[in-house]
Amino acid sequence: MVRAIVGANWGDEGKGKITDMLAETSDIIVRFQGGSNAGHTIINNYGKFALHLLPSGVFYNHTTSIIGNGVALNIPYLIKEINSLVEKGVPKPKILVSDRAQIIMPYHIKFDEYEEERLGKNSFGSTKSGIAPFYSDKYAKIGFQVSELFDDEILKDKLERVCVQKDVLLEHLYHKPAIDKEELLKTLHEYRDMVAPYVCDTALFIQEAIKAGKNVLLEGQLGTLKDPDFGIYPMVTSSSTLASYGAIGAGIPPYEITDIIAVVKAYSSAVGAGEFVSEIFGDEADELRRRGGDGGEYGATTGRPRRMGWFDAVASRYGVRMQGATEASLTVLDVLGYLDELPICVGYEIDGKVTKDFPVTAGLKKAKPVYEKLPGWKCEIKGIRKYDELPENCRKYIEFIEKELGVPVTMVSNGPGREDIIYKK
Repeated sequence: MVRAIVGANWGDEGKGKITDMLAETSDIIVRFQGGSNAGHTIINNYGKFALHLLPSGVFYNHTTSIIGNGVALNIPYLIKEINSLVEKGVPKPKILVSDRAQIIMPYHIKFDEYEEERLGKNSFGSTKSGIAPFYSDKYAKIGFQVSELFDDEILKDKLERVCVQKDVLLEHLYHKPAIDKEELLKTLHEYRDMVAPYVCDTALFIQEAIKAGKNVLLEGQLGTLKDPDFGIYPMVTSSSTLASYGAIGAGIPPYEITDIIAVVKAYSSAVGAGEFVSEIFGDEADELRRRGGDGGEYGATTGRPRRMGWFDAVASRYGVRMQGATEASLTVLDVLGYLDELPICVGYEIDGKVTKDFPVTAGLKKAKPVYEKLPGWKCEIKGIRKYDELPENCRKYIEFIEKELGVPVTMVSNGPGREDIIYKK
């Protein structure tokens, strides 16, 4: 069985916790896209962790964690992350890295920094992790696959050709020093030695595991609204955040994905620039940010304060639909217990007309939120494990969201810990 766990919104929905929880009954967990530019926060018996490249199932002895071919692989970052887990008392996880994954090169990070610097006030709010330059090179066919690290003749020849192109940009667009090719080759040899113990044909490994009846979990990064095709373009990421890409990024047939869990926050948050119709500001936003998440709403990778907003049913329904979700998981519900009433954005007013359909970015720029308000429950719900024991107004809020999403909400998270979950059937 193959299940995918993906975000319905801007990312930061709490996918890490859901993956960590479901990994208990899984054999293989696969990161299928993205890189170290976003993080999943995990709280379990070992402590609190912010994972960036590693799948969120690395805390179990029985699981194999896979970096799929669709991932932007920062090799030294991966090794650092593995070592940091071991240093904190976590048993060393079993990791496999696709021989077809492509490598974040040192110059990708530099180019990311240089481009943000060049754009100034028009910058994309990049995490400067090299992601956009990496994917640009991948699709321009000048990226470096992990497998190429092990063939020095191919590596040297390709490095020579690519550096000629990069040096033109460095000199004439960014006015920066040229690449030191000898130093870069030495670095790539170091990368080869670091990653060698983990490399294999992961697509073959996963497909054989599926045939053997193993349970596979695909873990996505960010969410629907950061997808380059269906998100708030151009303020998006550079790889597809949709569950359908999970088949490509893991190297499996699409029909194998039978269950897609879209993770949705009980309110809205976003890191970085881009359209955000239900965004709130000032003291109202500060209060929600302070109370939110598992210690305030700040990016797991960047530490940047997240932009805050009320639950956006228009964006969330669209996000669930584009993911092809079979069910939804609602997270951080416990955060909202301080509010007298709960606004839900149920429509967008654009040019005097109200729509419930999520528009393209040009329409989003003109959209004003249309709210419906529900009464709050004004009490603490952490520790509750049965759905029927939740306050009536809390259940009404969940059921209103479920109706708006159009798919069943099967899990409700009411705290940061692995055990803080309510199963709603």
